Amino acid sequence: MRSVLIIVFIAIVGCGSYGFYIRPEDYSTGELCIGLSIVGLFFVWMPLFIYHRWRKRNFKDYMLTKENLDKMRKEGKDKKM
Repeated sequence: MRSVLIIVFIAIVGCGSYGFYIRPEDYSTGELCIGLSIVGLFFVWMPLFIYHRWRKRNFKDYMLTKENLDKMRKEGKDKKM
């Protein structure tokens, strides 16, 4: 998964760089490449990155439930003493 993220990121950066390079000569193609790289970054790479970072984590550990609030209060009191 990590290698896929790196390859996709390099492809997106390459497309954006090419768009900035070609833009003075062919404005519409350059803008298209820049736009496609932004769309790829936010709609392809970012969801893959978020999934990769959160796939092995327990979502309930980050929710403010009564048990977690009690645990935080107990830890806070232990640190003050």
